[in-house]
Amino acid sequence: MIPAIDLRGGRVVRLRQGDYARETVFPDDPFELAQSYADAGAQWLHVVDLDGARSGRFENLAVIESIVHAGRMKVQAGGGVRTTDDLRRLYAAGVSRVVVGSLAVQNPYATAIWISQFEPERLVLALDVRQQAGAWRLPVHGWTEDSCVQLDTLAAHYARAGARHILCTDIARDGMLGGFNIQLYRDLHRLAPDFELQASGGACSLEDIRKVREAGVRGVVLGRALLERKFELKDALKC
Repeated sequence: MIPAIDLRGGRVVRLRQGDYARETVFPDDPFELAQSYADAGAQWLHVVDLDGARSGRFENLAVIESIVHAGRMKVQAGGGVRTTDDLRRLYAAGVSRVVVGSLAVQNPYATAIWISQFEPERLVLALDVRQQAGAWRLPVHGWTEDSCVQLDTLAAHYARAGARHILCTDIARDGMLGGFNIQLYRDLHRLAPDFELQASGGACSLEDIRKVREAGVRGVVLGRALLERKFELKDALKC
């Protein structure tokens, strides 16, 4: 299980379906929240700089650095990664795995070079999808712009490129606490069985976690469900 912290303006927030106008701000201090997840036994933390996802600048890097430097969990982080220098900056901050979203969709060939240059273990490709015209398509720039790229095509490309960690979110379910889209993960696991799949978007119960793991998912990213106490992280870690 991978607890998640989404940052906007230095605060812990959650969006519904990636919509910045549908934001919930939580009173938790992000650093203290991260430490509570470590106390519960989490070994990894997922952090997203939502400001950076829109602007292309790391606007919450100081918060991420403070969590990393506490040294209690490994961190995978993203939001605004556009260039090789961006990756190097996050690695220099101590991030163990960099999450690449929009660039993984817009420039899969450059991203394939990064996989080779920085090693597959150090990258997470965020292939977040929205169903359109009967196909899974991948929007970009914080899910604010549509693209014509389809999941099956991109998954095949990254399988050939040797990608290891793939984070996939059904945007329609993100932040909605309605359960995972199990068929999405079954399909993705079938397309590329060697991926270490991470699922996010929709967890509301421990049963949701069990079901998505049965679909071939290795890691489950948990955000709103933990913040709203739908279940305890220590119990989720046993699933």
